[in-house]
Amino acid sequence: MALPNSGGGYQFTDGNTNEIVMGVQAAPQTATATATLTAAQVTGGILVGNPSTTAASYTLPTATALDAVFNNAKPNSTFRLVVINLGTSTGLITMVVGTGITAVGNLVVAITGSSAGVGGAAEFLFRKTGDAAYTMYRVA
Repeated sequence: MALPNSGGGYQFTDGNTNEIVMGVQAAPQTATATATLTAAQVTGGILVGNPSTTAASYTLPTATALDAVFNNAKPNSTFRLVVINLGTSTGLITMVVGTGITAVGNLVVAITGSSAGVGGAAEFLFRKTGDAAYTMYRVA
């Protein structure tokens, strides 16, 4: 007989370490043309961009805006953002850092099959380096 709430999946501090680690992912955020992204768009985990056939620049919010979302974060705290580019033709997405954010790695999110980089998506890791300071690493 199955116990109530025994649907499986690892839950932090629950002791069931032989289960699959499960997370929570809200519906992806979206962007189209060139824009300044909000903290919610960046911290949501997935951003689906569709600049169509025109290149777009997505400017990140300031590090201060990120600190407002993560008001208890300590230095070396991290979060990830996956940017999926649905653009076609020349619809590349270029990520532009906001005040207080330092970038490491390629900031162009290519379209599928583009020679500009890995097609269709990029993953970025944000690491808090101090008050109102983050480093964004391109990790995939």
